[in-house]
Amino acid sequence: MYRKSIVVLLLIAVLTTPAMAKTPNELIEEAVLVLREIAEQPDAEPMANLLKNAYGVAIFPSVIKAGIGLGGRYGEGVILQRDPKTNSWYGPYFVNMKGISYGFQIGLQSTALVLVIANERGMEGLKEGKITLGGSLSIAAGPIGRSAEAGTDLELKASMYSYSISRGAFAGASLEGAIIDNSTGSNLVFWQEELKPEEILKKKASSESIQPLIQELQTIVKKTHIG
Repeated sequence: MYRKSIVVLLLIAVLTTPAMAKTPNELIEEAVLVLREIAEQPDAEPMANLLKNAYGVAIFPSVIKAGIGLGGRYGEGVILQRDPKTNSWYGPYFVNMKGISYGFQIGLQSTALVLVIANERGMEGLKEGKITLGGSLSIAAGPIGRSAEAGTDLELKASMYSYSISRGAFAGASLEGAIIDNSTGSNLVFWQEELKPEEILKKKASSESIQPLIQELQTIVKKTHIG
């Protein structure tokens, strides 16, 4: 067991090394593809309904999870804030997701993850720069299937709802306990100045590189008005 734990810790260290980091523009490009792929799933229409009234969205193209008793995860993501009154988007704000978990878990998996931020409390939590999912910020699996469509616009009990596509085999562990933290290096590269999360998320998403992601979000929301 001790040797297995050492192997997992070494793997997590490799996954979190700066050499694995993508450029901000690469991350945005991958986020567009991931958002499109998840939205095209036959049971993902409730996600579009949630996005229609969302306060923001966080997209992680690849969250790597490894475990042999002791488990860990790491992924890079991008967050956009939305003004529900004007439907304007702000950002992008680049973040990392990381965490170590215990209990029954075994395997290696890459997960494409979209977090729909359902209320102002969830958005304000992300602006703190470092939050723990399931701790200071509640998270739940997003509703799926046509039977869930009506409920997505009604009572929202969690600050975030997650949608994902996984590749690989893994048993055990949820997103609860994972930490979302400011990726200061990526934000510095993109914005060319040091900014706090709340400062970044006040900037209108007007750069050329972020427009494909904004357009994809708008396309997904528009589909909820068709048929």
